[in-house]
Amino acid sequence: MTATDPALTALAQGWCALSLLHGRIEAHIERALQSRHGLSVREYSLLDVLSRQHDGPGGHLQMKQVADAVVLSQSATTRLVTRLEDRGLLERYLCPTDRRGIYTNVTEAGLKLLEEARPTNDAALRQALDEAAKNPELAPLVRTVETLKAPVPA
Repeated sequence: MTATDPALTALAQGWCALSLLHGRIEAHIERALQSRHGLSVREYSLLDVLSRQHDGPGGHLQMKQVADAVVLSQSATTRLVTRLEDRGLLERYLCPTDRRGIYTNVTEAGLKLLEEARPTNDAALRQALDEAAKNPELAPLVRTVETLKAPVPA
């Protein structure tokens, strides 16, 4: 295939449309979360992921799992955890069975903020998708997003 191959061009256009949709959605949610709750999209995502942990086997996520879930590097995730910990929204403690492991839990203040921010996140997502659906190039992607189910953890 050459650089001007129609299949490659279509693939690149599809990728550009997906990237555009993601950027629009993220920017819309970011503005809503920042203005109403003082949270970034990444902070909200981190609180959400960590709030779903539980005690018991496999209940706490390792930092690499958290980083993968919020689509950040491990070092960026650690900095994000530190910022939220400084705000009193997260707390870290040593794993009781493996002193090398560090757990991160959402505090009561973090859970309260997450509960307050969830409707804002959901409404901003819906608004961003509705707006994007008006664009003929993005509408098929919006329909696809609307039919997706959350992946089941392995």
